[in-house]
Amino acid sequence: MTSSAAPTALLTAASAPGSLTESGGIVGIASRVIDALGEWGVGLLTFIETIFPPIPSELILPLAGALAGSGDMNIGLLIVVTTLGAYVGALVLYLLGAKLGLERSIRWLSKLPLVDREDFDKAAGWFHRHGRSAVFFGRFIPGVRSLISLPAGADRMPLVTFSLFTIVGSGIWNTLLISLGAALGTQYELIDEYAKYLDYIVYGAIAGVIVWLVVRALLRRRRRGDSAGAHDTREPGDHRDADGDVRG
Repeated sequence: MTSSAAPTALLTAASAPGSLTESGGIVGIASRVIDALGEWGVGLLTFIETIFPPIPSELILPLAGALAGSGDMNIGLLIVVTTLGAYVGALVLYLLGAKLGLERSIRWLSKLPLVDREDFDKAAGWFHRHGRSAVFFGRFIPGVRSLISLPAGADRMPLVTFSLFTIVGSGIWNTLLISLGAALGTQYELIDEYAKYLDYIVYGAIAGVIVWLVVRALLRRRRRGDSAGAHDTREPGDHRDADGDVRG
């Protein structure tokens, strides 16, 4: 359990003019949940954030990291429980997609407040363009990471593969944001600024990986084409040995 002073101090900083949320709304609620439940409260918030995208991890995890940096929380336990919360939330959406199908799931979830149909379409588009790897890379993309599990479930992606990609991707993302919060403390205006740069870095890394995969696929296709062309230069029935002499 955390001390009440630290979350209160963080809430005061978050409510200051020019801070991440001037009204202290989401940060204020998160502070109270964390104050009541400690590290497991952060895990609960991460679970909710995975199912209900309007609660962004870019707010929750740096707040928890700031508490860890001040010594009020265990940063290792934070990473474990937030990754567990993200996985359980993703699993709920995966099973929903597998049970209802993509379109029915989207129609049902679109009725929730502050949830936009465009977010579902964005996640589905990512999955259809990039396949199963989107479950891993999508964990780093706002508006995609929470909902990418729906098309994965509807497509009946193997659960073991889905679980591995989700746990590893969520673990990396959570570690980055928690560490950022621990480094910057209550300076939420800096957390907001650095979180944007973190998004740019992640986008660049993902773009680099996609380019590498495309180039590798093109090179493989070219090698296969060259190999097939070499075989096609021989006429039908023309069997030659290594010296070019006709056999048979």
